[in-house]
Amino acid sequence: MSDVPSIHEFDLSIICEYFAEMPRQGPGSTEITNRALDFVEPLGPDAQVADLGCGTGGQTMTLAQRVPGKITGFDLFPKFIDLFNAQAKQLGLDDRVSGCVGSMDALPYSPGQLDLIWSEGSIYNIGFERGLREWREFLKPGGYVGVSEASWFTDTRPAEIEDFWMEAYTGINTVPVQLAQLQAAGYKAIACFAVPDSCWLDEFYAPHDKAAEVLLARHPENPAAKGFIENQRHERRLYNKYKEYYGYTFFIGQKR
Repeated sequence: MSDVPSIHEFDLSIICEYFAEMPRQGPGSTEITNRALDFVEPLGPDAQVADLGCGTGGQTMTLAQRVPGKITGFDLFPKFIDLFNAQAKQLGLDDRVSGCVGSMDALPYSPGQLDLIWSEGSIYNIGFERGLREWREFLKPGGYVGVSEASWFTDTRPAEIEDFWMEAYTGINTVPVQLAQLQAAGYKAIACFAVPDSCWLDEFYAPHDKAAEVLLARHPENPAAKGFIENQRHERRLYNKYKEYYGYTFFIGQKR
């Protein structure tokens, strides 16, 4: 086991402050969001979309370029939602794109109200199986779900990375198992594809250096801040070492 503390050991305020400095709070890109959206039938101006675990809205603003309806982002961190709404206003989208502080396990929708549920890199907060199962009731018949989730790319892997993930997120599984879970939750599997290395290395990990610099400048004597930065650097080293064994997979499902 590593001597570096798990992310679960750090105060949420430190985690939020760190990730608020980044354009995305997880691996992804404009291109990958658009690629996933290509598998969703075009939605009209009356469409209702929820982006769950939206963070500061990096992917949500991409959704808004393609979906003319109303889009609501939900996240637990008020700071993320403030940044989300500021970005929507700056882009002139605030008439139909808004962020709300809220939890993905307590959605303010009626059954069958949504055309699309989106969640990039955040369904782990509720669990892949549970999220797909519970969110389904809020979708219209034929509505879509699009999520990216941590996946094993091989059936076996080195102990170091296995131990890391078992401590970080025991819900990680192989892609065939996840596809079966998607179908068992009541969806037709429309597509799945691996999120490429560039989304991790260039879009996600590269901005960490600036985020770490800002956090240290604000909290130069705070051991928790230094510890969290080391936690993130450790995670980055593990990805570079073991990326052939794991990553994110994008899943698109349609409600049956």
